[in-house]
Amino acid sequence: MLYTFSQADYGFVELKQHLEHCQAQDALLLWQDGVLLALKYPDLLQQAKAPCYVLDMDLTARNLNEMFNKISSVKVISLTELVSLTEQFYPQLGL
Repeated sequence: MLYTFSQADYGFVELKQHLEHCQAQDALLLWQDGVLLALKYPDLLQQAKAPCYVLDMDLTARNLNEMFNKISSVKVISLTELVSLTEQFYPQLGL
């Protein structure tokens, strides 16, 4: 399953509950304002069982590219790579 997070206003407990449902065969995508979650809760995302991705154009739109060079728990991907993720991980759950 592909879990997509497009908002940044999740509290720690709420996000932790969502991440507890993720398994190693799933994937997490932070996009739109959801990319800010990696800055708010880097340790929580690092503990997630599923790999975590952020969309590069959303980082660029928010001028966050430099900050994400230091966050090893997430992988920056392009829109083309996102299409591949949606093909690989199904269904998608938008949160």
